[in-house]
Amino acid sequence: MTPPQRTQLKAELERLAKALSAKGGRRLEPNKTDAVERPDEDDDQPLNEMNQSIASNRNAHDALVLGKVRAALKRLADEPDDFGACLDCGDDVPFARLKAMPYAEYCIECQGKRDPSGRATRTKLTDYR
Repeated sequence: MTPPQRTQLKAELERLAKALSAKGGRRLEPNKTDAVERPDEDDDQPLNEMNQSIASNRNAHDALVLGKVRAALKRLADEPDDFGACLDCGDDVPFARLKAMPYAEYCIECQGKRDPSGRATRTKLTDYR
């Protein structure tokens, strides 16, 4: 990976870290209805619970991605020449994959082995090239 590519990825990682940190936790407010129009708000409870569940899942995903972004920034700072190498096999992660997901830790093949289905999520290895 060239120094300009590392600089580009570092800028994107810093942008992602800032954006994810600024989001904070999401909480959806309960569905408010007019008390005169609908005195019984029990019908809104399932919808409110579903909305809170969605917000909770998004918060968990954002926290996971933020952790990966921070780890990528640390790897980039600690060992810049090794940044972009797969943590399993050591092969270079294609730059196109890193542009799409700058916090990627694994090449497509190794990531496919880690996925619960046991196969790569892309149909062919050249999808990120």
